[in-house]
Formats: sequence, structure tokens, C-alpha cells
Amino acid sequence: MSDLAQRRIETVRRHMALEVAHDWDGVIATFAHPRYEMYGSGAVFDGEAAVRGYFAASRTPFPDQGNEIIAIAHAENAVLVEFWLTGTHLGPLKLPDRVVAPTGKSFRIRMAASFEFAPGSDKIVCERPYFDQGAVVRALGL
Repeated sequence: MSDLAQRRIETVRRHMALEVAHDWDGVIATFAHPRYEMYGSGAVFDGEAAVRGYFAASRTPFPDQGNEIIAIAHAENAVLVEFWLTGTHLGPLKLPDRVVAPTGKSFRIRMAASFEFAPGSDKIVCERPYFDQGAVVRALGL
């Protein structure tokens, strides 16, 4: 494995750990330009303000949201990760038709994400999580 590939994998591991720690400044620092493209919903969060808004919105219902890496691999200009997403419903959850009060229920769902890098760089240019939008809702029994 090349030095660049190893650095990219380390960047992704650090990025994911910083998300769990809610170190948003640290997460932002792993990007060349902060951008999330949510494969399940089609939502795009482009730029620091939008990404920080996504962090706030996604951690309000699940403040203990975590991830456990199952597998990680380097591709040409990307790192691919399979992981468990975990959390406990401790805050209001906004659904399209209602807001659900905290249930205290936990979830653990399998997900994947790709992290895109500019050629020659170890800074992320886009994170794309791939997931079933209804998986968390079903796991919570809603």
C-alpha cells in the first residue's frame, strides 16, 4: 500500500472518530472542502455552514451516535468503509409527517460510505454515506 493510501485511510479513521467525539472543528479539518452527499435521501450539505448544520440536526435526536468500522479499503481516489451506525433516541426526531419525542430506544444498523479525495491529496472532498433511510426508524419501532 502506498504512503498516500495509508494517509487517506488514517484520515478517514480520524474523521469518523472525531464525529463520534463531536469534535466538529477536527472533522472540518479533515476536508479540503466540507461536503456530504447523502445517498439515501439525496440531500447535499456543501460548505462548512451546511455541514455544521447537518451535524447539529443529526445529533439532536441521537447525541450518542457512533460508528464501528467493519471494513476499510483504499481505491484510486477514494476510501470505502463499511460500518455499524449506532445511537440512542434521546432527543426529538423530525420525520416528514411528525416529530417523535425521545423513546430511549437504541439502534445499530449496517451502512457504507465512500470518501472521495482529490488526486495526490489526503484531504476529503466529499463523504457519501449509503443507507436505507427507513432503517433507523424501523430499528426504533416507529
